[in-house]
Amino acid sequence: MSLFVIADPHLSLGTDKPMNIFDGWVNYEKRLADNWSKSVGPCDSVVIPGDISWGIDLAEALPDLRFINDLPGRKYILKGNHDLWWPTMKKLTGFLEENGLDTIVPVFRNAYAVEGVAVCGTRSWFYDSSEPKEKVFSREMMRLEASLQEAASLDTGEIIAFLHYPPVFSGMIVQEAVDLLKKYGVKRCFYGHIHGKNIYSAFNGVYEDIHFRLISADALSFVPYRIDTGVSG
Repeated sequence: MSLFVIADPHLSLGTDKPMNIFDGWVNYEKRLADNWSKSVGPCDSVVIPGDISWGIDLAEALPDLRFINDLPGRKYILKGNHDLWWPTMKKLTGFLEENGLDTIVPVFRNAYAVEGVAVCGTRSWFYDSSEPKEKVFSREMMRLEASLQEAASLDTGEIIAFLHYPPVFSGMIVQEAVDLLKKYGVKRCFYGHIHGKNIYSAFNGVYEDIHFRLISADALSFVPYRIDTGVSG
């Protein structure tokens, strides 16, 4: 059993938002499905840190969620800035159950023990956002801490954080997020959101004793990235 991660599939099977107009995204749904099926087994787990569907509501997102659900493994999904379809947790969990989407687990102010580690995280916030900083930033930091607190209570040994927005990017630091990760002993953080030519400006390395890595779908050539958890299977 293994743990994988890949962010930003940007699926649009229920709406007209083709990503194949961008360089590197031609035939991306098939590439993602083929690579996923070659890498991920039915007993494995995959974290998807946001920007899952271009749908603006659950009805539009349903074909994309079915696509994800039918891929091998158990999926832990987080909200991204483009996931406008994401409702309250109660409504989302009910929707997943009603539609038989039984391989998808939302991560939102909570955490799960997966393959010997604690999986947690949130959308977070980034300095290119057009949203008012005070409102969104405060809310996201509260969500991150709630998720980290639950992760710590699982007593798995290692807490791995998954964020949609990058905490460190091109000289910009979301220090409050970094400080929270440090507070709970996080040593590895995976993030998405960055695409295209900006991939080359992404930070992949150690900052304040935390190893950060970009795992957006196009940065990974649509191949889920396997995380070493020290658990074999």
